[in-house]
Formats: sequence, structure tokens, C-alpha cells
Amino acid sequence: MIQTQKLGLRWTVGNVSARGFEALRLSLWGAWNLFGPEAAYLVAVNSLALADAHRKTGMAPDAIQWIQVTAGGIPDWLRPHLDPAMAEGVAWKLAPLRFFPDRYELALDNDCILWDLPDALRSWLDGRHADHVVFAEDATRALGQFSDLCGPEPRNSGIRGLPPGFDYERALQKVFQKHPVILSSELDEQGLQAAALEQAAPLLAVSLDDVTICSPFPPHRPALGRCGAHFVGTNAHSLPWALNGRPATAHLDDHWQLHRPTLYTRVGLGPPPPLAL
Repeated sequence: MIQTQKLGLRWTVGNVSARGFEALRLSLWGAWNLFGPEAAYLVAVNSLALADAHRKTGMAPDAIQWIQVTAGGIPDWLRPHLDPAMAEGVAWKLAPLRFFPDRYELALDNDCILWDLPDALRSWLDGRHADHVVFAEDATRALGQFSDLCGPEPRNSGIRGLPPGFDYERALQKVFQKHPVILSSELDEQGLQAAALEQAAPLLAVSLDDVTICSPFPPHRPALGRCGAHFVGTNAHSLPWALNGRPATAHLDDHWQLHRPTLYTRVGLGPPPPLAL
């Protein structure tokens, strides 16, 4: 039996595209429908005003807590490992390290939308693997400067689950003791988290069949998963390349528009409103 009163969910969002804010709206409603009022929900906003993020996201469950985070929320020991500009939003997912240290803490990317419970999360929350950590499977191995410290499996930080009492800070510090580098990309941050979790506890992987890494660009999957989809690239305002003579963002727009009606239905909302891209 899943005890949702012991669960806390967190999202991190910055100044993302209109698609990214709509994805956050759908992610919030999907989680609310899955876990209900007994779970705790929090959105941490960086790089723009709290009111602007709330407005751009649109209608969300009343139970969602919204808070403003700044670089001051990043642990002091981590700062020497960061690029001064925090390139590609590196480390915002770690500000702070935990919001719900006494609960099962599930972190979802704003563009990761669930409408059913993946097998890995079900076995984690029903007590069969309560002491495990959770991380998502990726379509390709992309772990930045920490690749050599990780196992051979592709990992994606769009879904991250930490059990109650798990010392995430210590797990991250141990990785930097072995490899004290400067984080320069989101892949470095992803690899850091993967290495920390793999070395600290048994890991449950959310499969690509359950939650696809979803985009129009191979090796990502263009289709939705059984339980959800992580729309990588959706947050981008622009991309500096083209495919088949069209800007990459035009392909992202088409892909997002294709799936919007199904996504709204699966998270229990009505027909999608017009979206200005």
C-alpha cells in the first residue's frame, strides 16, 4: 500500500519557455491526481519572480507551495565547484539539497509529466524497496565529467527519489572527494547526481517504457510512455541548430502541439487552451 502522507514532491523551474511552463502545469496536475492531498508539493522558482512563474504556469492545484530560491540556497561547500555564471542552470536542483528530509522525496523536472505510477516508483513507495534511491533511465549515456564514476547504464535526473533520512549531502561530497571538478553543464550535474546515488544506495531505475525521454530528435523517443513522458528540450527558448532545413525549435513546437491534447486528457484537465509559442 502506498502511504502518500509520507511523500513530498518538488519541482525546480527558472525562466523557461512557454512550453516549459505549460509542461509544469501538466506535471503538477499529473502528480496531484496520482498522489492526492496527503502528499506535500513544492515548486522552487529561480531566475524570475515568484508571481511571474505562478502566472506563466497558470491554474495549478491549490495545495502546491511556491517558494523563491536564490543562489544562497546552494550549500557553501558546493560553491567552489560551480561556474560563476551557473551555466545551463547547473545546481538549481540542489538549492537546497532537500526540502522533505523526513519523507520520501520525489523530485521531478518541470517537463516530466506522469499520469500513472511507474513500476520503480510503485515498489519504492509501497515498502518493497523503501531503502532504495530512484533515478530515471535515459535514452543515451550523458553524464558529463562524472561518466567514469558511474555505471554503464544511461541515467537521467528528470526523476530522482530519496528515502527518508538519506544523507544526500554526504553522498555528493564523497563524489567530489574523488573528482573535484567545476560543474560546467547540466550533464555534469546529471552525472554528479547519478554517481552519488549509485555509490550510496541500491538504485531503482524508472524505465524508458514507463516514462519516455520524449522529443522529435533521436535517440529520444517521439511517443509517450506507459506512465509518463519527460519532454527534454521543451524548456528551451531557442536552439542554435536546424534539422531538415527547419529551426530545431520549430520541430519542438510541432512535437509539443501534437501531444498537448492527450496530455491534458491524461492529467484530468479539459481541452488545451491556445498556447502562444
